[in-house]
Amino acid sequence: MRHRLKDVAERAGVSVKTVSNVVNGYQHVRPGTRARVEQALAELNYRPNLSARSLRKGRTGVIALAVPELDIPYFAELARHVVTVAAELGWTVLIDQTGGGPEQERVAAAGIADHLIDGLIFSPLALTAEDLTGLDGTPMVLLGERVDHGPADHVAIDNVAAAREVTAHLIGLGRRRIAAVGAQGTAEGASARLRLAGYAAALADAGIAYDEALVAPAPAWHRADGAAAMRHLLATGVRPDAVFCFNDTLALGALRALHEAGLRVPDDVAVAGFDDIEDGRFSIPTLTTISPDKERIARLAVELLANRIDGDPNSPPQELTAPHHLTPRESTTPR
Repeated sequence: MRHRLKDVAERAGVSVKTVSNVVNGYQHVRPGTRARVEQALAELNYRPNLSARSLRKGRTGVIALAVPELDIPYFAELARHVVTVAAELGWTVLIDQTGGGPEQERVAAAGIADHLIDGLIFSPLALTAEDLTGLDGTPMVLLGERVDHGPADHVAIDNVAAAREVTAHLIGLGRRRIAAVGAQGTAEGASARLRLAGYAAALADAGIAYDEALVAPAPAWHRADGAAAMRHLLATGVRPDAVFCFNDTLALGALRALHEAGLRVPDDVAVAGFDDIEDGRFSIPTLTTISPDKERIARLAVELLANRIDGDPNSPPQELTAPHHLTPRESTTPR
């Protein structure tokens, strides 16, 4: 049986209005009265009707998370954190896969559909800051590297610093012919450009010449693309002694290609990835990686969105950087 405010009021010996004030967090309730109401709420296991509350506020209680691909484990793991944090605010999360295409991203950026969502956490690949400027209505928080210092709040990690750190780790192991897997020359490849810049900076720091022959492109960042890029490097006669893959799924593919070629990891070739997906903790060998704080990214994004929905929608956009750290594992064990 689901109890109503009236039931709680009768149990506590107060008015329905007083119970409503306690449930909604109003401060001007006498401590003794508040204690009786809270006891009655606990005894009756009262749960607020979030749908009714949302309707009274002109809200749906639903936000959306729009990401390019759920096949990429990073986005699936990030979505789990967003759902968990949003639930603390009583929100339901609608998850939309855009495919990184401009038309589906425009639908997401416009708010999915009229009155369907209260706000959007959005990781675009195709749309630019100019595309997002002037959109009417839906509060938005941006993720990823495609748009920064744009028209909405933005949460990301420092990709250049992270790529520099993992490349320096490989150099610190005595590796000098370090390949980079995942380069992209398209407008959508903002993450790839930043990670390539960090890789190049670490080489320069160590006095190692940048060699274009060691940079392998990947049109997408799936396992098959990592395997194909690694096979291409080996087929052209390039023999790296280490590989920095721009995400973990590329690295898993590279591990497979190295195994097929009879090369041992890390003895012959050390391998590192980026994203710290769960698969990398169970690969053979386990995968060294950059670990973005996905829970922190989700929390910052949800908190920013809540501030836009309940606070000042016209305040200047914020740029927030979530932490990351290097997680060394078996794939880069020192010789």
